[in-house]
Amino acid sequence: MKSIVKKTTVALPAAEVWKKWTTEEGIKSFFSQKCKIELKVGGAYEMYFLQDNPKGMQGSEGCKILSYLPEKMLSFSWNAPPEYPNVRGIHTWVVLLFDESDKLTHLTLTHLGWGTGEEWDQVYSYFENAWDFVFNKLNESIH
Repeated sequence: MKSIVKKTTVALPAAEVWKKWTTEEGIKSFFSQKCKIELKVGGAYEMYFLQDNPKGMQGSEGCKILSYLPEKMLSFSWNAPPEYPNVRGIHTWVVLLFDESDKLTHLTLTHLGWGTGEEWDQVYSYFENAWDFVFNKLNESIH
């Protein structure tokens, strides 16, 4: 199955990295200045990156938390940016694994659920780069 896999090590315990990914305050520290996070299965997992765009075209509207195991695993649905209208409404999903050792957290992100075709390939390439950017911002947020 086609997937994007990214790994990073964060110089924080898993509990603190978990809060960065599962609370609005945490998300605002590195990912998106405006968001709606509801830590429950089916809860909102929405980032609003393009606040000047019309509602529904601002970011990850409609994305939900799919499952979680506190401080160990988080999965959520995800969508394509508005510039990819043919696949935007078809959600992919992301699984984050948090593995702590010696007060460091080894974070593994796997992005799955890709369709086929030219626009899907463009979205895949977009996120291949975007997740590196997000991980860099996460690490910058702790220094």
